[in-house]
Amino acid sequence: MMNNNTIEKLLDLKLGGMAEELQRQISNPAYQDLPFEQRIRSIVDHEVTVRDNRRLTVLLRRAHFPVEASVEDIDYQTSRGMDTAQMLSLASINWVREKNNLVITGPAGTGKTWLACAIGYQACRMGLYSLFVRVPILMEQLTSSRATNAFLHRLAYLKKFDLLILDDWGIESLSRRAQNDLLELIDSRLDNKATLITSQMPMSVWHDGFENKTIADAVMDRIINSSYHVQLKGESLRKKRRPLAKLGG
Repeated sequence: MMNNNTIEKLLDLKLGGMAEELQRQISNPAYQDLPFEQRIRSIVDHEVTVRDNRRLTVLLRRAHFPVEASVEDIDYQTSRGMDTAQMLSLASINWVREKNNLVITGPAGTGKTWLACAIGYQACRMGLYSLFVRVPILMEQLTSSRATNAFLHRLAYLKKFDLLILDDWGIESLSRRAQNDLLELIDSRLDNKATLITSQMPMSVWHDGFENKTIADAVMDRIINSSYHVQLKGESLRKKRRPLAKLGG
């Protein structure tokens, strides 16, 4: 009865992990022989683990990653031009904490989006807020927010994320209004939060994609001077994974 009361009090205090571990210890006679300090440590550690897992679940749900990926699964054997030491350094997520940026470029299918998601997942593991969004969709959202006088609110929302992943940069041409909106976004996060950009286009031609060259100069200056760069190469990984055609097909 006393144990049941203790478990109920732990649940009332929203210490479900501790209640679960205590119940497990009560039902397993082997725990009776362990020192009191070790049993308490196990109960507290389980509560911490439960809370960490719950927080990670929330962070991943908010991040909207399109694929499941982790830095432990990065394939360094495939010739894609990745530097192992650089990737291990980026996987530490120190550059996110230091509010720097990362640009991943390379041909279609070389794993840019997957790699971005792996890094974003690692940031979530470390308790950082991340958000994945494709640039064409983001620009539509920003345009719509201007129509409802919610543009500044949208910028403030995007600024909350420790890591903002902008996928498919340069895949579509931007209107003059959208180019200015993109500058506002980049400027709002500069030295405040980290941004990760993926693009099929080499950084050397990004400037040409802006009709307004003044904005192009401003955007490129803010990105180039505060970014690490990973340039992937090789043929599409999707082509390598493509199933063989059926005989006679």
